Amino acid sequence: MQIEQSLRELLLNPEMVAGLPKLVLSLGIAAILAVILGQVYIHFGHSLSNRRLFARNFLVLVVTTTLIISIVRSSMALSLGLVGALSIVRFRAPIKEPEELTFLFLAISTGLGLGAGQALVTIVALAVILGLIVLRGMFRQGPNQPNLYLTVTSPAAAKLGAERILQMLAGLGATAALKRFDHTPESMEAAFLVDFKQVAHMEKFTSQLQELSPGVKVSCLDDRGIVG
Repeated sequence: MQIEQSLRELLLNPEMVAGLPKLVLSLGIAAILAVILGQVYIHFGHSLSNRRLFARNFLVLVVTTTLIISIVRSSMALSLGLVGALSIVRFRAPIKEPEELTFLFLAISTGLGLGAGQALVTIVALAVILGLIVLRGMFRQGPNQPNLYLTVTSPAAAKLGAERILQMLAGLGATAALKRFDHTPESMEAAFLVDFKQVAHMEKFTSQLQELSPGVKVSCLDDRGIVG
């Protein structure tokens, strides 16, 4: 009997039941805004990582942040407990590009605003920010914009540098820009944004690299498509 009464007090708290519809609505809005944020990131982001895979995190991140803030905003004790609980969290996946971190902050800010009961302000602010991102992306897009994310990994002993790779790409008539360069005693990794006019040029470039360094690894991520 005592257990039943305890469960009833726990699950049927009048204050909690009264706030449940508002919480469900906030979580629903959070989910919709997270999906919109993810689509903007996929289509207008410039990260070299898999943007579609990374954007899947936004839904859980925004909804979870909304839930946490909705729970702790009315209790100082819960807020302090939250700080202590989150202090043990460690991120094992490094964020290599500032754009990824920027969108994560935007997702967290959206959840904070909705959880704090500032739905209208959050929606308007997010709409303005995403609108600016879309406008910036539309102005940057053009017919000559590079369309391929190219990553070249080679053993350090091969002494294959970024400058040499850029020269090879230029020799094939490709437009390229160095986006990231990592060098360790064991290996070298360079990431480029490249415009290959034809698939044959990409295959020829790969063959030339393998002649210089048999252990080279080439990875290509298509952004808009290459004309065959």
